[in-house]
Amino acid sequence: MLNVFTLDNGRLKGGMVQEEISTAAELSAVTGSERQPIWVDLESPSAEEKDWIRERFGLVIPEDIVDEDLEESARFYEEDNGELHIRSDFLIDDMEAPRNVRVAFILFNNVLFSVHNEDLPVFRLLRLRARRIPALIEDAKDVLLKLYDADAEYSADVLEGIYDNLEKVSERVLKKDVNDTEAGEVLAAIAREEDLNGRIRRNVMDTRRAVSFMMRSRMLNAEQFEESRQILRDIDSLDSHTAFLFDKINFLMDATVGFININQNKIIKIFSVASVALLPPTLIASVYGMNFQAMPELHWEYGYPFALGLMLASVVAPFVYFRRKGWLA
Repeated sequence: MLNVFTLDNGRLKGGMVQEEISTAAELSAVTGSERQPIWVDLESPSAEEKDWIRERFGLVIPEDIVDEDLEESARFYEEDNGELHIRSDFLIDDMEAPRNVRVAFILFNNVLFSVHNEDLPVFRLLRLRARRIPALIEDAKDVLLKLYDADAEYSADVLEGIYDNLEKVSERVLKKDVNDTEAGEVLAAIAREEDLNGRIRRNVMDTRRAVSFMMRSRMLNAEQFEESRQILRDIDSLDSHTAFLFDKINFLMDATVGFININQNKIIKIFSVASVALLPPTLIASVYGMNFQAMPELHWEYGYPFALGLMLASVVAPFVYFRRKGWLA
């Protein structure tokens, strides 16, 4: 899918009413001299669509541009012809499978090209913002900065969701006894929030590196430079929040595992008490099972009931003692 966004009197147009391109002729019409493009967004582009970009803009998009195994040095660099390449990870907070998606940006001849394989919430958020604030975007660099700003805000919203979910987990763990079934559910919920929190940490760290690269490249004007500093300050606050959530997650994890250990200890205690209580009757039965000729009770009429009563008493006595000691609670 290929979408083109153009400027109209200093305002971003096309992100509000997307120009979805399906032919090379449509691309030429949308990007004519009177409609200078500012942002070209390619979602899972085909080889034919890449050819359209090459013919219209003179930009060759590599086949491996969004590969996950790129070297770190290939994530931020500038070509001799002025192409600025930035590869960043953007978060998708999916209930089933939260993930980070790689996006490749190329800034060439004052046009921002973005290549990715999935539709991203941050991109939708930027289009919504630009629709509400028509003068939000002035050039291609503004688009890139506003994407990173929206990314930081999206990460903050997801962090708030994690905090709310952990509050619900806290109520289950700390306000009542937790059985093994509930403990398993709680551990699964905590593991999901920990994974999502880690992905947010990775996402904001990657955004910080990208924004810092833009600041070092001297490509920003004074207003954009100050906006970049504000984005970095927002990311610093998100870092502190993720660290706090990691601590809270570890505490809840330890508390849940502690309850599991307590439940297991209760079971082991029951077996231990039962084993100790059954030792005396086993000893009595062993003694009277020896069948020596000189045993006094061997020919006694009440020997059998006496032995049974003695074994019963030897079972009851330890249980009474353990209960008074509080070991059966």
